[in-house]
Amino acid sequence: MPELPSKPKPAERMKIQRQPMPAQDATARSVAFCEVNLGLPEQFAMVEAQRCLDCKDPKCVRGCPVAIHIPEFIDKVARGDFGAAAEILLGDNALPGISGRVCPQEKQCECLCVRCVKGQPVAIGYLERFVADWAREHRNGQAIPKPQPTGRKVAVVGSGPAGLTAAGELAKKGHAVTVFEALHEPGGVLVYGIPEFRLPKEIVHQEVQSLRNLGVQIECNVVIGRTYTIDDLMNEEGFDAVFIANGAGLPVFMDIPGENLKGVYSANEYLTRVNLMRAYNPEGATPVLRAAQAVVIGGGNTAMDAVRVARRLGADPATLVYRRSRAEMPARIEEVHHAEEEGVVFQMLTNPIEILGDSQGWVRAIRCQRMELGEPDKSGRRRPVAVAGSEFEIPCQVVVEAIGTRANPLLTATTPDLKLNERGYIQIDTNGMTSKPGVFAGGDIVRGAATVILAMGDGKTTAAAIDRYLRNLPSVRHP
Repeated sequence: MPELPSKPKPAERMKIQRQPMPAQDATARSVAFCEVNLGLPEQFAMVEAQRCLDCKDPKCVRGCPVAIHIPEFIDKVARGDFGAAAEILLGDNALPGISGRVCPQEKQCECLCVRCVKGQPVAIGYLERFVADWAREHRNGQAIPKPQPTGRKVAVVGSGPAGLTAAGELAKKGHAVTVFEALHEPGGVLVYGIPEFRLPKEIVHQEVQSLRNLGVQIECNVVIGRTYTIDDLMNEEGFDAVFIANGAGLPVFMDIPGENLKGVYSANEYLTRVNLMRAYNPEGATPVLRAAQAVVIGGGNTAMDAVRVARRLGADPATLVYRRSRAEMPARIEEVHHAEEEGVVFQMLTNPIEILGDSQGWVRAIRCQRMELGEPDKSGRRRPVAVAGSEFEIPCQVVVEAIGTRANPLLTATTPDLKLNERGYIQIDTNGMTSKPGVFAGGDIVRGAATVILAMGDGKTTAAAIDRYLRNLPSVRHP
């Protein structure tokens, strides 16, 4: 094997500037659903990886919910050994092509990078995406070693990031895993919630296929709470453990006048129609309203996805209305930047108070009120306070409310011995187990609406707890 190239000395590495992510032209992409970010070329990735200072105490790893060995895989990239980098990354993360694209690294691993003290952090997310894409292109078809079967069966409810991550981790341990998905395609929020221009569906399909190659079974169109109950899975279907990861997809509305008008969507419905059911294709079977003017309410990543979708469906302007200032927006900085480049209009410190309709019951405008920031609330952000006499209207034909979601009670209503908190989310102990022995839970159904990477972290840590639980059971029921 040829000797790998050495890396520059630390002082020389400090002089290397962060490598920019190539992207599609903003004008062209504002009317198309092609992926915005193009990925780092090999040479750019190696240069970026050389910026890592090989800290003795790598704080970046502490910020990673799935505990990727970040310095180790980056070291291999810096030396051009992409195969070794892939081995490390894939050993730690079941879905690297996904997390490399949608994880808010700037609030997780990158914000703890020591280089933040004197500049920009190492682009850990860009490098994760680079390695995942390289592995997908160069390792496709490579035989995956199968572990010795344990004879244990695990049911995973939901095929979103928490469920898929847990399924992969458990399959690696030799357990027989079946994932039950309510929709007609696996992926959960990864396919119905995140648009093609941010996360191409082909990436999700390929990473799901990698799990299938490990032996994971996936059954779609199965609604737990309707098709089967949790007790059915444990008793009639013979599963030794269940991991509930069905998310928190019940939409929340503002409860303002006019929400029953035609042209008002929840973000869930709007994005599901476009992303999962391909309504962005005018020839598709699923309809979605294409408005000349659209307003999206909210300041998170879902709101950003929805307003950028509206822009691509022809809205000009596509306007984002948020009741706080830009500094308080929870959306990723990169997504806000991309939205601005694409022509999205931001109405900050603005709160909707009524949706207005025409004589036919269709949306014609939204009435808003200007806000100013007062004292901090429970979230630590300054509370928005209405400015008297500041009401105004924004003409629009579509309104999308993206102000959050809550737990869907379908599953929990059929499992009365499953303890919930006051908001309807499942309660768990320190091992991720619920009040029902052998039944675990993680992701948004426990946390409330959160990020993809936090759900993946729950999937990984809870899978380890499930593995310990299964290995301590007294006997194996399944040959």
